[in-house]
Amino acid sequence: MPKYSFQKHGVSLINSRLYKLTANLEKPTSDVLKKMHSLIDLTSLSTSDNFKTIKEFVETGVNNFRNDHPSVPYVAGICVYPRFVETVRETLTVPGIKIVSVAGGFPHSQTPLKIKIAEIEHAVSQGADEIDVVINVGDIIGEDIKTARFELEAMKRACGDALFKVIVESGAYAYDEDLYNASITAMQAGADFIKTSTGKQQPAATPRAALVMCLAIRDYERAEGRKVGFKAAGGVKTPDEGMAYWTIVKEILGESYLSNHLFRIGATSLSKNLVKTIEKKG
Repeated sequence: MPKYSFQKHGVSLINSRLYKLTANLEKPTSDVLKKMHSLIDLTSLSTSDNFKTIKEFVETGVNNFRNDHPSVPYVAGICVYPRFVETVRETLTVPGIKIVSVAGGFPHSQTPLKIKIAEIEHAVSQGADEIDVVINVGDIIGEDIKTARFELEAMKRACGDALFKVIVESGAYAYDEDLYNASITAMQAGADFIKTSTGKQQPAATPRAALVMCLAIRDYERAEGRKVGFKAAGGVKTPDEGMAYWTIVKEILGESYLSNHLFRIGATSLSKNLVKTIEKKG
C-alpha cells in the first residue's frame, strides 16, 4: 500500500467514526469556549469591503474588544484581502494578533502562477504574517497532482517567513479520497496549515471534511514527523458547531493541537455567538 492511502481509512470507517465523534457532543465549559474564541481568524472577505469598513472591523473586533468584553480572549488573527493588509497593520494596536491575507488567485486559484506569486509577495511586503491560498481543485480532480504541487511549492517560496495556509476547498470534491489526496499534496508542498474552505462555495466546512483532513494530517505527521495545523472555515457559526470541530481535532490529533498555533476557525459570526454565550455563563 502506498505511503499515503485513503483506503486504509475507507468510507465505512469514516462514517462510523464521524457518528461516534459527533452524535453526543459534550457541553463545553466556559474555559473551552474562551479557548475556542482564541482560535478564531476574524474574517472579512466581502465584495463590499473598503478601507473604512476594514478599519472599523479592526477597531471593533480587536482594538476595543477587551474594553467591551474583558473576560474573553482576543482572536488569533484578522483575515482580509491583500488590498487591506496595510490598513490592518496601520490600524491594529494589540500585539500578537496575526495579519492574515488570502492571496494566490483566491478563491478559485485559476490565475497564472506568476500573478499568484506577485499577489502573495505584495501581501507579505505590506505586513501579512500569514497567507491563505487555494489549491487548484481542477488539478486534483483531474489527477494532475504534479502541477498542483508545483504551484503550491512556488507559492510557499513566495511566502518567505509568512505562514503558508492552503485551502483545499473541501466542498468541491465528490469523493473523500480526492479530499484526502488534496490534503496530502498541500502538506507535501510545505503547507503549515490546511484549511477546509474559501466560504465562497457550498458546502463549506463540514465535520466530515474535517475528519478526513485530520486523518490526513495524522498520517502525514506519523510519516514525516512534522505537525501541520488545521483550519475550519465557512459556515461555522454556533458554539455547538465549533464544538464539533474541537472534538474532531482533539480526538484525532490530540490535546497538543488545541491551540491557535495548530488549530484555527475562520468565522466572524462564531466570535459574536461565543461572546454572548461566555458572558451569559458568567
